[in-house]
This record gives sequence, structure tokens and C-alpha cells, in this order.
Amino acid sequence: MDKNVSSNAPNKWKMPLFVFFKDARSVFKLDDLSKQIIGIAFPSALAVAADPIASLIDTAFIGRLGPVELAAAGVSIALFNQASRITIFPLVSITTSFVAEEDTIEKLNIIAAENKLKENVKLTEVIMLEDHMIQDIEKGTPRENTDTPKESLAGRGEETKEIKANNEDGNSNTCKYSNVTTSTKSKEKVVKKKRHIASASTALIFGTFLGLFQAAVLIFAAKPLLSVMGVKHDSPMLAPALKYLKLRAFGAPAVLLSLAMQGIFRGFKDTTTPLYVIVSGYAINVALDPILIFKLKLGIRGAAISHVLSQYMMALTLLLMLMKKVYILPPRLKDLQIFRFLKNGGLLLLRVVAVTFCVTLAASLAARLGSIPMAAFQTCLQVWLTSSLLADGLAVAVQAILACSFAEKDYKKATSAATRTLQMGFILGMGLSLAAGFGLYFGAGIFSRNADVVRLIRIAIPFVAATQPINSLAFVFDGVNYGASDFAYSAISLVIVSMISIATEFLLYRSKHFIGIWIALTIYMTLRMLAGIWRMGTGTGPWRFLRENSMT
Repeated sequence: MDKNVSSNAPNKWKMPLFVFFKDARSVFKLDDLSKQIIGIAFPSALAVAADPIASLIDTAFIGRLGPVELAAAGVSIALFNQASRITIFPLVSITTSFVAEEDTIEKLNIIAAENKLKENVKLTEVIMLEDHMIQDIEKGTPRENTDTPKESLAGRGEETKEIKANNEDGNSNTCKYSNVTTSTKSKEKVVKKKRHIASASTALIFGTFLGLFQAAVLIFAAKPLLSVMGVKHDSPMLAPALKYLKLRAFGAPAVLLSLAMQGIFRGFKDTTTPLYVIVSGYAINVALDPILIFKLKLGIRGAAISHVLSQYMMALTLLLMLMKKVYILPPRLKDLQIFRFLKNGGLLLLRVVAVTFCVTLAASLAARLGSIPMAAFQTCLQVWLTSSLLADGLAVAVQAILACSFAEKDYKKATSAATRTLQMGFILGMGLSLAAGFGLYFGAGIFSRNADVVRLIRIAIPFVAATQPINSLAFVFDGVNYGASDFAYSAISLVIVSMISIATEFLLYRSKHFIGIWIALTIYMTLRMLAGIWRMGTGTGPWRFLRENSMT
């Protein structure tokens, strides 16, 4: 009776939806989980921020050449970055999850093999003891201090005979106990040894081929691509833009290979190593700029060359460091996960296109309103997306931790990591909300001296500031989905969200104009966040265990 009552007692977390509030008081507690999340997230966020900072310094040097060169470089950089994002984002995302999962499984296999060897040695010790007891009994000299019952001698059955047979055949090591002890004590060293990670090898192959493909496209189709970006054949920007873009394209293989290796290191939960390499690489880029641009008088070509050299330096350094951890080539070609990468990478590519189209459409609609609304929109958009730089670090952390937890089938840790990171993301968003609100209100004049632009910026402040927590949660949910290898849901849900948002953008643009665009973007990010809440909060897909636990 008591058992039935206890089993039917209401659980505190009846619905999986309430799991988001689980252990909410611990969000400010610096326990082991928080330290692990921050340890991965902080270097990752710094690495993400290093690129725009270096680009800003790069732009300052190019700006001294003149407005035409600056505009040409700006268009070329935007085109190059967009091409890189479309090609590499899916690869980096799936690489992090697959490497973390495969690395965890291999470590578990090593530990299991160690434990099995240890158990076999213990069993061998018992068999040897029993052999000595039998010999003593046959000689009539019973052993002292032995309390092993006679029943145990017969209880070993076929297992004992098999072990003995193995010993006689020389197939089992019964004497070298010191080797086993040493192996058990050095378990961590064994785990850290250089090993084969098929997903890492696959990522490097994809990164190389995608880099070569992107370089070829940008070099041979530079002119039509720049035309699409608005640089026509009679534009004074065309000649310097072609020079910069073609030279910059030679660095595409290094850029994509570096990003692929960053995904591999993230899978190992190591975001510090890539950070050191990235900072060193961009420091070299900044140091080479004045030498190549002004001293050697290469102009805009010097800026492109310095960037390419720094990218190859980063790629080579990361490769040398990675070779200490894993074998670059797999033992067999069939071990490569080509089709798995293509399937999930294709899904995420669809997702990237959908996201890019939504934001690009909003900018296009703002441009139709005129130069003043566009200037205000572009300023607010950059501030609006600042949360992505910081929340991306949390997304990387939760992705790596979840991928390992699901591989270990440690669902308790998976739930705790997901909820803790989401709570951190919400707190981060609240802080960014205050910073963006006050920053734009009091600092709008920094971005423009035009009174109309400042007025429109202040009109958009409520949308930019209030949506920061929503944006942060939406970005962290991306990491949650990737960590659970829920790529199909992440892609399909985003496509549906984008279709609804695109229709909303057109509708609100016609009726509300500038404000309508910001209302539509708010709806877009809210739907993205709700898609993440729905998957985990309803206990579907990889989160089915939440619903099962709530029923017990």
C-alpha cells in the first residue's frame, strides 16, 4: 500500500517544461558545473570577439588609403565573410558534437578495457590461490590464515577452467601484476594518448575541400559577385575591390581549415588553445599591415596579403598542436564519416540560409526607406546582435558538455548542463539589455551627428534592449540542439520560423515602416527561442527521458 502511494505521489517536476527552473538558485553558484561552463565559454567568446576587433584595426589602416579603398575593402570583406559563414558554420557545428561524442566513447572504451583487465587479474589471483590450497591439501599441509570455503573451489565452474586453460596456453598474463598496477594507475595518461578520432579526420578533409572550392569561386567569379553586392563595372571601387578580394581568396583554405580545427578543439572541450593561436595570428596581421601597406607601398593588396599570411600561420600552428592529440589520417578510409557529415551539414546549411535571408531581408527593407532610416537600422542591428558574440561562448560550452553527456548516457548531467547554461544566458541577456538601452540612449550621437538618425535610433531602443534576453536564449538553444545532435529539428524549425518571419516582415513593413521591421525581428527571435523551449520543454526528440522521468 505504501509503495502504491509513493509511486502515485505528485512529482515536483510533473511537466518537462518546468525543468528550465530547476536549480535556478544555483545560477550564481560557482560549483564544478559552472566552472566547466565558464572555462569553455569565456575563451570561446574571446576568440569570437578577436575577429571583429582585428577587422576594425585592419579597416583603420585601409581607411588611411582613402574612401574608395575603404569602401572597396568593406564590400570585399562582407562578401568573403558571408561566403565563409555559409560554407563553414555547418561544418564547425557538427564537428564539435561528433568529436565530443566520439572522444567520450573512446575514453569509455579505454576505461572499460582497463577495468576488465583488472577483473581478470583479480580472478587469476584467486585461481592461483585455490591451486596452492589444493596442492597443500593433497600434501596434508593445510594453509594458515585462509578462510576460503571448499565450496568456492567447485563454484568457479567453467570460468575457472577457461582461465586455467588460457594460463597454460600462455594467452593470459598471470605473473606480471606490476604491469597491470601501473596500467591502472596511469589510466588518465592512457586516455590522453594520441588516438584516432574519425570525425576529426573527416572535418579536416571537408575543411580543405570547402576552402579550395571557396577560393576558386571567389577568384574566378569575383567580378559578378561584386556586381551582386552593388559594385558595378563603372564604379571606382571595382578595381581595388577585385585586387583585395582575389588576394584574400587565396587564404580561404587556411580560414576554413582553421575553423574546422577550432570545432575539433571545442569537441575536446579545449577553447583556450585556439584562443592563444587566434590572438597571436591577428597580432601578426596587425603588425604586418603598416609594413606591407605603407612601407612596401602595396596599398590595399598589402592588407590582403597580411591577412592571408596570418591565416596560414594560424592554420599551421593549430594543425601542429592537433597532431599531438590525434592522428590526422584514419587507419582505414571506411572509418571516415563522409555521409554523416553530408547529411547533418546539409541540414545546417539550410538553416544558415534561412537565418541569413531573414536578417538580409530586414536590412534590404530598411534600405528602401532611405539613407537615414538605413543608417539608424544598421547601427541598431550591430548592437542588437552583440549578444550573439557573448552567447556564442555559452552555446559552444553547452554543446560540448551535452555531446559528452549523451554519449555517456548521463542524462542527469545533460539536463543540469542545459538548464544551467540557459539560466546563465538569460542573466547575460538581462545585463546586455541594460547596457544596450543606456548605451544607445546616451551614446546615439557617437554613431551619427544627424538628428533624424539619432531620433530613429532612440525609437528602436525598446526593441533592441528588450529583446536581448530573448536573443541570448535563442543562441544558447542552438548549442543545446547541436549538443543533443538534434540537427534535423534545429534546421526544420528554423525554416518554418523564417517563413513566418519573412511574411511578417513584408506585412509590418508596409503598415509600420521602420518600427514594423523591428517588430518583425522581435517576432523572429521570439519564435526562435520558443522553438528551443518547445523541443526540450515537451520532452520530445532526444529529451524524451525528461517526460519519462516526470511520469515516475
